[in-house]
Amino acid sequence: MLKFIARRIAAGALLLVVISFLSYLLLSVPGTDVGRQLLGQGADQAAVDAKNTSLGLDRPVLTQYADWLARAVRGDLGTSWFTSEDVGTAVAGRLPVTASLMLGVTLVTTVVSFLLGVWAGVRRGAVDRLVQVLGVVGYALPGFLVTLVLVLVFAVRLNWFPAIGYTPFTESPGGWLSTITLPVLSLSVASVAGVCQQVRGAVIDVLRQDYVRTLRARGLPASRIVFRHVLRNASAPALAVLGMQFVGLLGGAVLVEQIFGLPGIGSMTVTYTARGDIPVIMALVMLTVVGVVLINLLVDIMIGWLDPKARAA
Repeated sequence: MLKFIARRIAAGALLLVVISFLSYLLLSVPGTDVGRQLLGQGADQAAVDAKNTSLGLDRPVLTQYADWLARAVRGDLGTSWFTSEDVGTAVAGRLPVTASLMLGVTLVTTVVSFLLGVWAGVRRGAVDRLVQVLGVVGYALPGFLVTLVLVLVFAVRLNWFPAIGYTPFTESPGGWLSTITLPVLSLSVASVAGVCQQVRGAVIDVLRQDYVRTLRARGLPASRIVFRHVLRNASAPALAVLGMQFVGLLGGAVLVEQIFGLPGIGSMTVTYTARGDIPVIMALVMLTVVGVVLINLLVDIMIGWLDPKARAA
């Protein structure tokens, strides 16, 4: 198991380096005059050149990347070109908002998907068809439409939750929960629809196995067979899909944070990408990649624990 984890960590570290290098190259597009953007169109060319030199933009791109990587490894992500704010501090202030969304969506998706998937896979018949229809509808609905309907119904008409804004957990746990409920639900609809279908299919496949029939013939209770034996073997493919859903959630968070006015990583990415603020953008890219790597590592560890054959992959 330790060798399995070590291989996954090494692959994740290599991915970080490759993604950071490609991202820096793409962001350093020739012809982009950062000094002119910072000082304004009316600035003197000598002042613009001096500003570019002070930012190190007159050096080769590979040299710039090497310097950035050396600082990033030490934990120094630099300062924003436009606000002069420490990048690490700026990102850390936004991270709890997006982390709240991701954790909430992951929890809701895991619980609801497994309940619906197991229910449909075991009961079959009308229950199975109902869950399949709900899954297809939930997956087909555009994310922005689900978000707008939730806001219109639960925020505008019923006034159960605020339509915009965010309350930190440290200020008011109840206020925090009310401000993330609608964003979490809007992101969870498609995730639940995708994962519950995978759980359903895996449960049906496992129930057809010979050892399940043997357990039934021995007189074991149906609930024990399902939750102790079937669910364990059906969880591996569902966890893999859940890990892939996390990547999509990061993209969905951008839209949701914009609609609900949440000061998270998603809205920050839109703002600083429009400015071309490379230090901030690189920090956000690396944070996203680290999150994806950690989630996939956790999923791989859980799958390896559930299915020893997967450790050799």
